[in-house]
Formats: sequence, structure tokens, C-alpha cells
Amino acid sequence: MTAWTVEFSAEAENDMDVLDPSQRFQVNKAVRKVSQNPLPQNEGGYGKPLGNKQSKNLTGLLKIKLKKLGIRVVYKLIRTDEVMKIIVVAARADDEVYDIAYKRKDT
Repeated sequence: MTAWTVEFSAEAENDMDVLDPSQRFQVNKAVRKVSQNPLPQNEGGYGKPLGNKQSKNLTGLLKIKLKKLGIRVVYKLIRTDEVMKIIVVAARADDEVYDIAYKRKDT
């Protein structure tokens, strides 16, 4: 299986710019790994589906958790083109990442 194409939304690019180089390296490494099979876990992939978080409907979005860094990456799949679109790269603190994902989910 070939890796899916990874695209970062403009906002996610900005999120990456705020990280220090070692964090950026770790995030890119995790994204590359997941892009090999970004499908939801229930379809045999690495993705962790979000569903509803704090009364926000995030169905269709998936996350990558980098526990040691305290960072979450939220992405969506564009299955017709096999694109893994990164929409948020943010700290896990107080589930703020889900608020951001909700605002950006249609980008």
C-alpha cells in the first residue's frame, strides 16, 4: 500500500511554524507513519476517530496523539483523492484542539 498524499491547511502550516524544530520533526514523523494507513482503526488503519467532543460534532475527523509532546494532530480524509488533510496541530491542553478543529473542519 502506498502512502496517502499529505496536505496541510494554511492554518495547520501556521500551527507547525509555532513549534520548535524538534517538535516539528516529531510531528512530521508521526504524520508520515500514519499516512501509510490513515484510515480509522475500525477499518484497519492508524486513525483514531473523534466523533462528538464537548457537544461539538467532529465526526469524520481523526487524530494522532503525540503524548510525550502533549500535541494532537487532527486530520480528515479525502478518500476520492487519497489525501490526508491536516487541519490542526495543537497542544492537548483543555481540549482546545477540539474547539479549533470544529472551527476549521470545513477548510
